[in-house]
Amino acid sequence: MTWYYKGEPYNPDVAPEEFAGFVYEITDPEGIKYIGKKQFWSTTTKKIEGRKNRKKTVKESDWRKYYGSSKLLKEQVKEFGEDKYYREILRFCETKGECSYFEAKFQFERDVLLRDDYYNELIMCRINSSHLRRLKNNG
Repeated sequence: MTWYYKGEPYNPDVAPEEFAGFVYEITDPEGIKYIGKKQFWSTTTKKIEGRKNRKKTVKESDWRKYYGSSKLLKEQVKEFGEDKYYREILRFCETKGECSYFEAKFQFERDVLLRDDYYNELIMCRINSSHLRRLKNNG
């Protein structure tokens, strides 16, 4: 259940606080791939009686054991075993907007919807340039 980054195992003790998430590629034993994004942190809000605002709770997501949102891929991982799949982090992202942008960028660059060697069936994104302000300012 290891994630790899630049060919090396990546498995920190805690999710890195400086990143919101990452874009990844999962490869099955036959070379079929899936590109997606995953957040390191999940946020929930809960209404508290007697308060106007809600209580916000942040906790680590299930990123360590995550195998994508593709139904077919998840079924195959369950059938053949997690150890048969290679999970690679393509890019760490500081914001959710960056995750969405780079997920779509990698998917379009690789033509995932036009090829038979990708599980991806949908590219869905809605990204505002303000979500990428840091990247725009840094060139």
